[in-house]
Amino acid sequence: MTANSDALKRAAAAKALEYVTPGMKLGLGTGSTAEAFLELLATKVRGGLSILGVPTSDRTAQRARALGIPLAALDDLAPLDLTVDGADEADRDLSLIKGGGGALLREKIVAASSKRMIVIADEAKLVARLGKFALPVEVLEFGHRSTAARLAASAAFLGYGNVSITLRHRDGGVFKSDSGNVIYDCAFGAITSAQKLAQAFADIAGVVEHGLFVGMASTLLIAHPGEVEVIESGK
Repeated sequence: MTANSDALKRAAAAKALEYVTPGMKLGLGTGSTAEAFLELLATKVRGGLSILGVPTSDRTAQRARALGIPLAALDDLAPLDLTVDGADEADRDLSLIKGGGGALLREKIVAASSKRMIVIADEAKLVARLGKFALPVEVLEFGHRSTAARLAASAAFLGYGNVSITLRHRDGGVFKSDSGNVIYDCAFGAITSAQKLAQAFADIAGVVEHGLFVGMASTLLIAHPGEVEVIESGK
């Protein structure tokens, strides 16, 4: 992360903090920009802001506890007032690709349990069309190669060419999500219809969740040098 990108992430996070009010039940996202939000939120909590957070990953939970942010279980707090999370890609229709860090399942559950989702990102994450970032798909480990074959067949049926579908590895082994599933990264290059692809992948046996977030975000905060652009759903 460059100093400039770090500053942009913090600017987007600071803007998101303006939407937080006392007594809120907050979904806390995962990733570098979401961690910047945690750090700023923690300063407000130490200053007396009363909130309760629901983390979207074990990493976020650990970081939030270390910063002194009070946490609770989703089932005890839902519906949440607001979730603040990052994105690997976002377009101006507020469709997203998430899951580069492997937390897409819990991120989507928390977002779906929230009245509002604010997405924070630096300008590099704003794209004209989703798909340059490989789409993560979380699948059950049982029969996962067969599931990957169905992903490829589904992509071909929708008119995509040779989509590279790669099992994610990390630290010398197969990556496992916090929920114990494996992830396939699907390199489309460009996604012509996020809605159609999201539905097609959701219908595949063995798929637990995919990283397309369509119709979930209500506000996108994009940090440019000197300003944070606010993009609202439906505008």
